[in-house]
Parts: sequence; C-alpha cells; structure tokens
Amino acid sequence: MLPDWLLRHQAQIEPFEGDGAYGPVYGAAVTVNCLVDDERRMVRDAQGAETVSDTTIFFPPRTRCPEGSRVTVNGRVTTAITSFSRDGGGLPTPDHVEVVCR
Repeated sequence: MLPDWLLRHQAQIEPFEGDGAYGPVYGAAVTVNCLVDDERRMVRDAQGAETVSDTTIFFPPRTRCPEGSRVTVNGRVTTAITSFSRDGGGLPTPDHVEVVCR
C-alpha cells in the first residue's frame, strides 16, 4: 500500500454510472487522498485508441474510479481515461489504484 505520507493531494471522484437522456450520469462525489503526477503523455484508452493524458493519479487500493469518471484535482476537472489496480498479491509492493486522466 502507498504510504500515507505520499498521499499529499486530495481528489474528488464522481464515479461514472452510465449515459442518461441528458448525457453522462455520475454517482455521489467522494474525496480521497492521493498522489498526483502532472505529465503529458500518449496512452491507450480501454478500447485501444490512442489519446493524450495530462495527469496520472495514484489512489489507495480499492478506490473506485471507473473509466469516464469525473475527477477534480488541484482545481482542475478531468475525466478518467482508464484505471489500473496495482496489487502485488501479498508481496511487499506499494499496492495502489492508478488512474490516467485527460
């Protein structure tokens, strides 16, 4: 698990619930401590298409942030392109959830 002293930022996650008649539908906002890495890079989304990511956010394990979620961090509103659970399966690794945002 990521040590608490690394989780210096806070992000507000509004999990994507699906599309409604008037556009995307989001769940209730949750504030989570995190580590933010602002770096522009090319990534692939869940469908395999290339897109540009401006921010990668590292959350504690089991944080729920599905693709399409609205994430507010450092005063910016971003959209989750994809997320990965980084779990060492009991090995002494820094388990976390990595969310790539545009």
